[in-house]
Amino acid sequence: MSKYFDALETRSQDERTSALIDGLRVQIARARTADNAGQLSGPDIKTLADLAQYPVLRKSDLSKRQTANPPFGGFAVKKPAHIFQSPGPIYEPGGVSHDWWRMGRFLHACGIGADDIVQNCFGYHLTPAGMIFENGAQAVGASVVPAGVGQTELQVRAAADIGTTAYAGTPDYLKIILDRADADGVTLKITKAAVGGGALFPSLRQEYADRGITCLQSYATADLGNIAYETDAMEGMIVDEGVIVEIVRPGTGDPVAEGEVGEVVVTTLNPDYPLIRFATGDLSAVLPGTSPCGRTNMRIKGWMGRADQTAKIKGMFVRPEQVADFVAKHAEVSKVRVIATRNGEMDAMTVQIESDATDPAPYAQSVAETLKLKGQIEIVAKGSLPNDGKVIDDQRVYD
Repeated sequence: MSKYFDALETRSQDERTSALIDGLRVQIARARTADNAGQLSGPDIKTLADLAQYPVLRKSDLSKRQTANPPFGGFAVKKPAHIFQSPGPIYEPGGVSHDWWRMGRFLHACGIGADDIVQNCFGYHLTPAGMIFENGAQAVGASVVPAGVGQTELQVRAAADIGTTAYAGTPDYLKIILDRADADGVTLKITKAAVGGGALFPSLRQEYADRGITCLQSYATADLGNIAYETDAMEGMIVDEGVIVEIVRPGTGDPVAEGEVGEVVVTTLNPDYPLIRFATGDLSAVLPGTSPCGRTNMRIKGWMGRADQTAKIKGMFVRPEQVADFVAKHAEVSKVRVIATRNGEMDAMTVQIESDATDPAPYAQSVAETLKLKGQIEIVAKGSLPNDGKVIDDQRVYD
C-alpha cells in the first residue's frame, strides 16, 4: 500500500497554488451560472488572496436561499444522486461518483485499503455521514458493513462474524462496541479507526492505542465533505487537496495572521456543488510548517470550538435557534441553558430550565424532540441562571 493517496499530496507549494488558482476561477464561474448565485461578486482571481474580497456564505444565508429556491438554493449544478437533510433544516446534495466527498484520502491515511472490512457506524438516515464514509471506503477498495448507529449487541456479533478490521464512526461509539465485546467475551479484529462527528479526546485515543487500535480523526461537514484530516504524524490536520481553507476573524471575512485563532471558511472545488467562502462556524488556526509525514499542504490545528454558541454533542449539532424553539413551546419557561460535559469518555448533556414546574418528564420529551438529543433535565428557580446571554455552555476540555 502506497504511503500517499495520490501525487497531489506531495506537490510543491508553487504547483499547488497554481492549480488552486485555476480551479478557483472555474469554480467561481460555475457558481455564477447557478440558478440563485447572482449575489456572488468579486474581482477576477489573480492570486489566492483575491478570494478574500468575495462575500462569506453562512448557513443562515444558505437556509434562506433554500427556502426561496428549494432544495439547494440554486447552488447545485446538476441533479444529485441523493438529497440529505441536516438540522436547521439544511438540505445537501450527495453524489456516488469516485470519492465525491474526498473521504478516501483520509481513510488511506488511516491505513485502510482493499484488504479491510470497514464497520461504518455513521448514520445513514437523512444525514449524509454514513454515505460520506461509505463513498470514501469504496474509493480505497475496502468492503463496508453499513452498520449505522445503535444495536450494539448486533454490531459486536457482526464485527466478530465478518472479521471487521476497521471502524468508522463517532469517537465515543467504538468504545461502547469494544466494552460490549469484552463483556460478552468476544474478540474483535479491529485495528484501525477513522472517526469524526465529535472531538477525539487524548485519553480516549490512548485507550484505543492500548487496545492496539490506531485512531485518527477527520474534519468534515455535510456541505463540504472532507476539509482536513490527521495522518500518522498526528501534528494538526492536513487540509484536503479539493478545498481552499481560510481562517478569518469571526463575524467578518477578513483573514487573520498565521497561528491566530479564527473561523474556518472553506471554498470547495466540487464541480457539482460550488460553495464559495462557506463559513463553517468552527474555530481553528493555521499550524506553521510542513507535516513530518511528507504531505505538503497547509495544516490547521484542528477543531478549537465554535465561533458561535453552537456545540456538537454526541455527534449532533445543538444550535441556539433550537434552544429558542424549546423556550417558545413552554410559556412557563423563562430561560434555558444547555451544558455539555463529559461523563467518562462519553458526551453528556444537561438542560437547566428556569420554571415553576416540578415534573421534569414533559421537558425531557420536549428536549428530545427539539434538540434531537436526550439529556438530564434540571429545573431551577427563575432568575437563577447567569445573565450572560449564554444558552449553550460547552464545559468540555479539549486539551
